[in-house]
Amino acid sequence: MNVSKFIGIKTGPTQYNHMRVTSPASRDVWVELAASDSNALVTQSPEWLEAVCAYGNYVNASRMYEIPGRGTYILPMVRSRYLPRILGTLAGYPSSWGFGGILGNAPLGQQEIKLIFEDLLKQREMRIKIRPNPLLSKAWEIAKIEGVIVTPRLAHVLDLEGGFPFIWSHKFRTNTRRNIRKSEASNLVVECDTTGRLIPVFFQLYEHSVKRWAQMQNEPQWLAKLRAVQRDSIQKFSAWAKYLGEAFRLWIAWYQNEPAAAIIVLQGANAHYTRGVMNQEIAGPTRANDLLHKLAIEDACNAGCRYYHMGETGFSKSLARFKGRFGAVAYPYSEFRIERLPISKIDKRIRMIIKRIIGFKDV
Repeated sequence: MNVSKFIGIKTGPTQYNHMRVTSPASRDVWVELAASDSNALVTQSPEWLEAVCAYGNYVNASRMYEIPGRGTYILPMVRSRYLPRILGTLAGYPSSWGFGGILGNAPLGQQEIKLIFEDLLKQREMRIKIRPNPLLSKAWEIAKIEGVIVTPRLAHVLDLEGGFPFIWSHKFRTNTRRNIRKSEASNLVVECDTTGRLIPVFFQLYEHSVKRWAQMQNEPQWLAKLRAVQRDSIQKFSAWAKYLGEAFRLWIAWYQNEPAAAIIVLQGANAHYTRGVMNQEIAGPTRANDLLHKLAIEDACNAGCRYYHMGETGFSKSLARFKGRFGAVAYPYSEFRIERLPISKIDKRIRMIIKRIIGFKDV
């Protein structure tokens, strides 16, 4: 059952008498907003939230804000299913579930975000977390609000304006175009799966990649596998395919009947490259990754997408270089948290200690 209430708003430069908050948000309104918001990502859709809830131990806790004279906004969020609210998490979204943030039928400004944070600060959860769309980072650059922790992050996004021929000629780096031509001549066979049929193949490459990442980072194999299982699983990817339909696009490059590389792209109003794996021994010489991104970017252009998000980069120089080769631009943004106890500080400290013990290398 939806619960609505009215929250008093302090008047400012723009006069607000009240705003109406409904949770969970109306699905019909949500669908309309997602369709009308030109910056919307698939991870901000009700279908994505349903996949989160179907796979994880979460329930729909999305919030709809109706602000008189401004517009209607929806903040996708989930809540811990089994924990009492005072011990649980309210998240948009949990770790490894992508970008959330606010959708709206009117421009999103700092005033609206401040009003929404006033509401969130009144919630009872032990921890509240929001990881917004990097494209809206300027709107989220709010003045410091007491009780809100701001963590700097970095993502890369490719602007698709001009269409694929323009992107190929003016945004792809020379070495990227050269790699793609080499890849096209290497007898790779590329398949795009929108049903989930090839998820086991993707997961096979994922396990191969985990071993390679562990070696690069000087991480014990058992620890790398443990972290990988916590992050992703076949069941998780299957939930994506089930709830997203053709918005789920799994690209796989084959070489002599062996999988070489694969990427998952979530395609709606905008495309979002969210996972990439490979068999280095095959993908390296054939430049399979370059070809997969070329085809996914071309597909996004043909579908009318405005942006091709290349996901979280963090402070990895190698990732930044790779994404930059396709013309993607760095977008600094922030993650926001409200914590009743210093959970993040404790978690960060523990991770730093473990990294020092094992000699972990960030790459």
